This record gives sequence, structure tokens and C-alpha cells, in this order.
Amino acid sequence: MQTPLKDAWIYLANGMFFKAKSFGAETTSVGELVFNTSLTGYQEITTDPSYAGQFICFTMPEIGIVGTNLQDMESRGIFAKGILCRHYNEKYSNFRAVESLSAFLKNFGAMGICEIDTRFLTKTLRQEGAMMMVASTEISDKDELKTILEKSAKIEEIDYIKEVSTKASYKHTFGNFDFSTMDYTTPNTRQKIIAIDFGIKRSILNQLVSAGFNVEVIPHNFDAQSLIARFKARDFDGIFLSNGPGDPQILTQEIAGIKALIEARIPLFAICLGHQLLSLAQGYPTYKLKFGHHGGNHPVKNLLTNQVEITAQNHNYSVPESIAEIAEITHRNLFDNTIEGVRYKNTLICSFQHHPEAGPGPLESSALFQEFSKLLDAAKH
Repeated sequence: MQTPLKDAWIYLANGMFFKAKSFGAETTSVGELVFNTSLTGYQEITTDPSYAGQFICFTMPEIGIVGTNLQDMESRGIFAKGILCRHYNEKYSNFRAVESLSAFLKNFGAMGICEIDTRFLTKTLRQEGAMMMVASTEISDKDELKTILEKSAKIEEIDYIKEVSTKASYKHTFGNFDFSTMDYTTPNTRQKIIAIDFGIKRSILNQLVSAGFNVEVIPHNFDAQSLIARFKARDFDGIFLSNGPGDPQILTQEIAGIKALIEARIPLFAICLGHQLLSLAQGYPTYKLKFGHHGGNHPVKNLLTNQVEITAQNHNYSVPESIAEIAEITHRNLFDNTIEGVRYKNTLICSFQHHPEAGPGPLESSALFQEFSKLLDAAKH
């Protein structure tokens, strides 16, 4: 029998106030509220570092059914502030599960909130845009929560990269998980790349290794001149710029470093935040979407092949249309026609807004990792 859940209270920046139930950490926390439309993969979503500083409202009403396990971790922990769902299921059923979602959230200090109308919340976010909120299991007074929220920094003002990025360089040597052996694969690799960690997901690293890359992961505060010297010494073939959380425009040091890498004509491949940083490094400012793209069912048209791919998405920002001055637009989102992929003219640089690693999500865009391999082969000729 499930233990009775404690009360929780939520105050949104638009003045809405809700009473709900708590199944995660018992605390008071402030973050940005966004919604995610994925039907599965709540553990991968929750441990995606790109959600740092955010509350995730799941449109899927039943959450917790498959518990949590060791293989579905996308990072070393949870950097999101918490999750919101309609119904939480404490009793789980899955052969890989080791503990409940409730225990998992509590272990990492993240809130879990249920018994709230997530359909109404999602409609509100679609109409008014992503917004800041405060949730608490300790404070029930609306005015007190309002004061806490008003005194808290906005997500655009906080650099979460320092929190989510690795502190030291390391090698990532295993590929995708093989369910037939219940172990990770160890593919042969033939090209070496440097992956700059702005909040990288493990499934991206797995896909890079499976695509034939020898991967060295380095922290966000990289030394551009050192990397340029290593590239000239043929120590590696190219650089990958990872996904990550927050507003890219506040990452001034990272932008300056990427600009130096571009000027050194190093082959670059980027996803999500890395895609946005490439744009900024070349003088094209990003802008914030109304409620962002978060889910595993977003249609993207590949303009090079005219094929439509169903993709995984997790971002609040987009590159501007003016990027077409220096890049060929290769992919577009069919929900709102925003840019999803570019190939920079007269360079060996390409980048994509969506997540081809499918963790969680469809695998239709996974060929992009092979495209990077072809790009590096072209650089050698």
C-alpha cells in the first residue's frame, strides 16, 4: 500500500496558486516551469543536465510505472529542480528497476509533485510561455511564496554550466547499451574527437563512440589556444560542442573560445546549446522561444533529402533566420518552422538543434553522427 503523500504548494509567476501532493524531496525550490510531451523515458529526461534550473511538467499522465535503473542515467545525477505529473505510481514493474522514482528523486534532492492538473498547466504555458515558479512542502502561504519567487534570480541570469560540466578531462570508451548481453558495446574507433562538456548526455557520448569516434571529454572552461596547438599537432581530428542548460548569451568565455576554434578552422559538430553557441560566436544572437521544444515527438524536415524525421527536443532558445547569411539551413522544425540544423559555408562546421542520440526518443536522426565522421574524412583530403 502506498504511503500517504504530503501536501505541496506551488506559486507561478503569473499569480496562479495550487495545492498538490509531494513524492520527492521535501524542500522549497525555485525554477522555470516547462512541459515535456514524451510518452516514455522520464528517468533519461530527469537526468538530462539541459534541464538544470527547471521544473519539468510531464504531459504523460502516469509517471513512475517502470521505476528507475542504472542504465538510463544521462548524467551523474538530477540537475532539474523537480518534476510535475498528474498521477504518480509508487509500485513499479520492470526487470531493470532498482528503486522507485520517489526514492530516486529524494536521493538527488529533487522535488516530485503530483495530483495536479498538468493539462491545465501545459495549456497555460502554451498561452503565456515558460515561466518561473516556486514549489514547497514547507510553506503554504501564497504571499510568502510570492515573495520568495520575486526575490529569486531568473533562470536567464544563472550560469548552470559550471554546475553540470565535468571538473576534469576523461575518456569515454563504451558505445550503446546492448540488451541482448545487458552490457555496453565497445566498438572499434578510428577518429579522435574532443567533446566539450556544457552538460553532455551519456547517450550522446555512447552514440559518438558507436559511430567510430575515440572520445576525450573536457570541461566547459577549455583553453582554446591549447586545443588549437593540439589540433595542429594532429592530436585529434575534430571537436564536438555538447548540449547544456540555460541562456547561451551569458556564456561569454565559452563563446570567445569557440570563436577562436572557428578561426583556427577546426572541424566542429554541435548539438543543442553547442548549436546556439556556434551562432553567437559568429555574431548572430539567439532568441528565446515562447515555451521551448521539449519532447520526443517533434517533426523535423531534412531540407537536403526532403524527408521528415521525428526527433527528440529539449531547448528554450533558437538561432536567428539571419544565420542564412553565413550558413545553409539544412533542417527545420515543422511545428513552428524554426531552424533545426545548419551547415556553415566554406567551413567544416555543422550543427543541429534537435537531439539525434534519442535518449529518450526516436532514432531517425542518429545518422547525423555518421555525417560528422564523413566531415572529418573530408578534412583529411
